[in-house]
Amino acid sequence: MSDIDITGTVVPFRDSVKVLGVTVDSVLTMDRHVTEVIHSCSYHTRTLRHIQLLPTLDVPKMIGHSIVSSRLDYANVLLHGTSVYNVNRLQVAQNSLVRTVCQAPRSASATELHRQLHWLPVRQRISYKVAVITDKTRSTSKPAYLSDLLQDYRPARTLRSSDKLLLSLPRMALALLAKDFSTSAPRVWNSLSYQCRFAELFSSFQAYLKN
Repeated sequence: MSDIDITGTVVPFRDSVKVLGVTVDSVLTMDRHVTEVIHSCSYHTRTLRHIQLLPTLDVPKMIGHSIVSSRLDYANVLLHGTSVYNVNRLQVAQNSLVRTVCQAPRSASATELHRQLHWLPVRQRISYKVAVITDKTRSTSKPAYLSDLLQDYRPARTLRSSDKLLLSLPRMALALLAKDFSTSAPRVWNSLSYQCRFAELFSSFQAYLKN
């Protein structure tokens, strides 16, 4: 695409732009952002291997969580609806981190190591973040720009699902809208258990969410 002329000022067109540390591409695939996250995680994972000989797991776990997992979690709500390929790439990076933190060989089961560290896999981490933001938005009606996107499910006639605290799922004219909060939030929220949606305390909501 050619450059854009705005009142005599030529604005060069770019395939991607970085906003608050997130690289957004022109068609919202998030491919480039995922690649940059993986490169950053891989660099710090290799650095973390230098302290593998520590006698306890506490220090590498703390460093791994604060330095590397924070990169996987940062703005990961934007990755809801991204391709399976991108999620799998991030999962490989997290698996490498988990094995490094636990000082385990590459042949070790990443699933068991995740359980040992109480770390959720990448896909669940994304859904977890969406669910937490949705719960806080519903309970406080803030921020308004997100609250306005959520509508309680109210069927035209009385149904068994009427009292299950569900959110209305908007119709999508474009596949791209599946990544929008107004669509992703109801999808994740409606998939939660009945006990989770009706939890009165946020701590209880988190406990149900992780089960």
